Amino acid sequence: MKPPRITTLVDADTISAELESLLLGVYRELSRRPIDRASLKGALYALLEYLSSPVGRTNANCVATDHFFCLREGWDVELDDVPTDFSALIEDLGGALHDTVKAPHVARNFESTPEQLLDRLRRIPAE
Repeated sequence: MKPPRITTLVDADTISAELESLLLGVYRELSRRPIDRASLKGALYALLEYLSSPVGRTNANCVATDHFFCLREGWDVELDDVPTDFSALIEDLGGALHDTVKAPHVARNFESTPEQLLDRLRRIPAE
């Protein structure tokens, strides 16, 4: 499996090495067939918890995450087999998350801040 493209530089800021690992972890779970709901939820939880933390909540990290899920450059994975509750969250990861730091009111309006997405994830059953 060829790794997908991850934006590593945003407005002259570099994403964290930890973010790249977390994104690839979610991608690996999305690649599994059948989807393991508990593992996918765990990978998404780790990603969103990191983006919600003071260290992970940077413009570069939020924009890169948004681009990863929105553009899906180099993805060999289709989301057709992903359960609807997860695919809706994944679609929103590629929505207004990029506004989290520079235009937080926009991200909040679209319920796309890391905290709002994490709250939604918590309500998705793992089984």
